[in-house]
Amino acid sequence: MSITPEESAALKTKILQNPRLHLIDHPMVQHKLAILRDKETSCKQFRELVREIALFEGYEATRDFPLRDVKVETPIAWSDCQMIAGKKVAVIPILRAGLGMVDGLLDLIPAARVGHIGLYRDPMTREPHTYYCKFPPDVDQRTCLVVDPMLATGGSLVAAVEYLRQANVKDIRILCVLGAPEGIARVLDADPDVNIYVGAVDEYLNERAYIVPGLGDAGDRIFGTV
Repeated sequence: MSITPEESAALKTKILQNPRLHLIDHPMVQHKLAILRDKETSCKQFRELVREIALFEGYEATRDFPLRDVKVETPIAWSDCQMIAGKKVAVIPILRAGLGMVDGLLDLIPAARVGHIGLYRDPMTREPHTYYCKFPPDVDQRTCLVVDPMLATGGSLVAAVEYLRQANVKDIRILCVLGAPEGIARVLDADPDVNIYVGAVDEYLNERAYIVPGLGDAGDRIFGTV
């Protein structure tokens, strides 16, 4: 998708009004994003921050999970409490950068299962190609949290959602650290039921399909590669 910065700005205004886009504007998320963007941030700190932001986004992405009433005996007395009502979750990272968000979500939901989708982007067409795909056997019975730090063109996430729909998954929620208006719009348009949780919506994609201002290549910065 090649559009001007002006068109991207108009698109950003439009998508921010979409109820299926959830902007995680918590002050601590914004603080951590500022450090993530800094080109001087170390690989170790970058990796830790991506994990922490994933945890914050996980809270928001599971906000509507149903609860059931339970009685718990404290050291003092019985207490009327609530627990998650049998909701099963799968975390699906887009390889490889998505791996950086998995542990943050498993800190929040230790019983979640983990699947993987391996995609690479053709340098000429910028379209995704799959080289690996494996899901938990009962993935169709789970809420799937698809994680990828950067939502740029949206091609990889559209492909991932299509694979999950083919596996009969009904509840798909995408968690990203940053997104570009073009990519977010593409994903929302491609599937009428998917929800996106993102820490920030940036300005536009440059001629190399990098998010501006962005934070560089998330995979390289997580794993210390070039």
